[in-house]
This record gives sequence, structure tokens and C-alpha cells, in this order.
Amino acid sequence: MIKAQDVDFYNEQGYLLVKGVFNQTEVEEMRSAVGKIIDRAAQVQKDTNHAWQGDFMPKEELKKLVLKGFHDVQYHDASFMRAIVHANMTAVLSQIIGPNVQLHHSKMLVKPPENGAAFPMHQDHPYFPHEQHTMLAASVHLDDANVENGCLHVIPGSHKQGEIPHIGKHYLNAKEYPISMGTPCPAEAGDVLFFNYLTIHGSPANLSDRTRRNVLFQYRSATDFPTENTHINWGQGLMVCGENPNFDNASPKYKIEE
Repeated sequence: MIKAQDVDFYNEQGYLLVKGVFNQTEVEEMRSAVGKIIDRAAQVQKDTNHAWQGDFMPKEELKKLVLKGFHDVQYHDASFMRAIVHANMTAVLSQIIGPNVQLHHSKMLVKPPENGAAFPMHQDHPYFPHEQHTMLAASVHLDDANVENGCLHVIPGSHKQGEIPHIGKHYLNAKEYPISMGTPCPAEAGDVLFFNYLTIHGSPANLSDRTRRNVLFQYRSATDFPTENTHINWGQGLMVCGENPNFDNASPKYKIEE
């Protein structure tokens, strides 16, 4: 699926766009699943909207912004479980992470037309820090994405800066790290953008008349362990490819209170 020079590019730049990972049928299945999840969430009044309340837009414009997000989509539709372990995905993951790869969690993001919220530049690291920094996001594009409808922007090579202090652990100072300083990563439906969790990234608002739907799968090496007891879920540690060399550390340590 990728070549040695692609792995070198990822290691040097902190991101890699891989074309055509999923075919049209697979994309349509996931698109349909996203719509159904939103419908079911609305029925139980958990149709949560998240928008960054930043300082770069007037308040009256911020109020209009919407970003729908849900975690752990594989619990809601089997199409995402198939995508998580898809042969084209593991072919890439095994080369840029290593032979033994685990799922950490998943998330879907939907930026609706004309008022899909921006998300400021940030690293994913503060949300779930790990020892070896092998964690990466695989952003699966379910729609064509460009600057107009809020495609992801990355700062190439920024993962080499290591951990950067964030405001409230969530985002970087927008004046010091504006989205405009990032490199746009336009993509087509079925493409996947892989980026390290230390790579600085963000996305502008969707100002187009087209929805932008993405599903993010967060992966890590099976030998990379969290440094904080945070962002834990029941499916964390699912082996995606290879084997788990740590028999006594094969699943999250839960304690169910009686």
C-alpha cells in the first residue's frame, strides 16, 4: 500500500496521506452508518454538538458553528469495525508503527455545510499521553475535503518539537499557532490521512455547501503504554495486527463498583 519513501516521509514530516484506502462501497456504508448514529443519538437526546469557543471570530458567528462528534463508533455500527482492521489499513500501520498495532479509540466528526466549526491548532498528545509517542490518528475521509469545507491542516515536522503546553490541555494559542500557518491536506472520499499525535494540526470552518464527514481511528504500538490514567474505554487495546507481547497487560484495568 505504501513504499519505503512514504514511511520516511511520515517519520520526517509527521503525517502521510494515503490515497484510495477504502473503495466507494465501503465509503457509502460508513456514510450511511454516520447518518444512522446521529439519528439514534438524537432520539435519546445525546445529539451533542461541540464548537470551539475561540477568539478569532465574532460571538454572533461563533453561535452559528456546529461540530458533531461521537466516540467509539465501532460500538454503534459494524462497518467501522471492518474499517479498523481493513487489510489496506493494517498494511500501512504495520509499516509506520510496527508489526504489533492496537486500537486506542475511535471518533467520528461531522462538519455540516456553511456552519461547520473550526478546530484550533493542537496536538492530540495531551488527551492521552504515551511513553513512546507511537500513537497516531488515521483520519478516514467519507467526503471530498478541501480548504473550503474545512480540511485538516498540519504543520510538517512539528512532531519533532515534542510535547507543547496547551491551553486547558485542549488547544494551542491561536495567535501563536493560527490555522493559516498549517499546510492544507485536501483529500478525496476513501483517502486516509495518518498523522502522529504530536503533529500540530487543526481545521478551518466549513464555509461550503458540502458536508465534511470523517472518522478517526487512533492506533498505537502494543508496547507503548499510557503515562496517565485517562481516556480509557472498554475496547482499548484491541489487536489490529500482529500480537501482544505483554500477556499481563492485554486490556485496560477496570474495577466495577458494586
